[in-house]
Amino acid sequence: MKILFAGGGSAGHLTPIIAIVREIRRIYQKSDLEFHFIGPKDEFGEILLSQEGIKIKQIISGKIRRYFTWKTILQNISDILFKIPVGILQSFFYIFFLGPDLIFSKGGHGSIAPVFAGRILFVPIFIHESDTVPGAANKFLNGFALEIFTSFPKTQHFPLKKMILVGNPIRRELMDGQKEEARFFFKTATQKPVLLILGGSQGAQRINEKILEALPQLLENFEIIHQCGEKNYSQVKSEVKIIISGEPEKSYHLFSFLKEPELKKAYVISDIILSRAGANSIFEIAAIGKPSILVPLPEAAQNHQVKNAYEYSENGACLVFEEENFTANFFLAKLKYLFFHTNELNLMAQKAKEFSRPEAGRIIASYIISYLTAK
Repeated sequence: MKILFAGGGSAGHLTPIIAIVREIRRIYQKSDLEFHFIGPKDEFGEILLSQEGIKIKQIISGKIRRYFTWKTILQNISDILFKIPVGILQSFFYIFFLGPDLIFSKGGHGSIAPVFAGRILFVPIFIHESDTVPGAANKFLNGFALEIFTSFPKTQHFPLKKMILVGNPIRRELMDGQKEEARFFFKTATQKPVLLILGGSQGAQRINEKILEALPQLLENFEIIHQCGEKNYSQVKSEVKIIISGEPEKSYHLFSFLKEPELKKAYVISDIILSRAGANSIFEIAAIGKPSILVPLPEAAQNHQVKNAYEYSENGACLVFEEENFTANFFLAKLKYLFFHTNELNLMAQKAKEFSRPEAGRIIASYIISYLTAK
């Protein structure tokens, strides 16, 4: 049984695939399972997928940029005339010789060529859309799909007869953290509430700047676990040495990136989370039932992070600060207010749990196995 996953463009397309692969292995414990992935070159993604025993095939991938300058116009012409056709040819031959039983696409510009080639070769195609506003690739490819799994109740632009609302697949291992183990790992020095700061897999420089601006005041009231991003780590570390010293340093825990074992510890020990509004982050935060403050990335394609955040906030699970309103003083004041009114924090945690769909990966895995075994 060969299952081919397609997608790429960011780590956000890959961690749901990992969640689904793990659930398929739990359900279907036979030896004839093969997992393959086809997408653009991504060193970080290759590490994540190869650790799960997924065989990777790289292809050339092009995309259409929706912001127009002379440079992007030339890039679009190059991608349309060269990269996308070459990617389709590469995908066609790979899929032809692999002979997968099913293609599961997670979207992103890396999914266009393999899904298009798979359609030509009559391979059954399923799509998952993480965001409330579908990406351009999934909008274009939805006509090729037998079913489209969606994460948010108000997902738009797809035929209703194809849509199956399941949520965004998360790695269930992230919900297994133990508080005592986490306190030992992070060497938490006080009984102060723990603020976890996440900027996505690459970090968020502008969030980092606001946190550093308020850091001395934040550390008076909170322990902080801060994922700042690989490319920002050295700069943030240097600035922190200037801003704080002595006793407050013990309450600040800086990481470039929290790997899965570290992230689950950070999740279980946190009392509130500051995060971007990617679908993976939202559904992980919801699954662990934590109150959160979301600062959507304003440059996200089709403004999807803003729309994700506001849909998640509708039942009271989080607060949304659009980046232009996210100032150090306002953030600090809001945190103090929330921890003075703990009933509001508790309600946010409850509403997060109500929104969560931790079984999304298992549901999709069950659907895939049922479809393939019934063929």
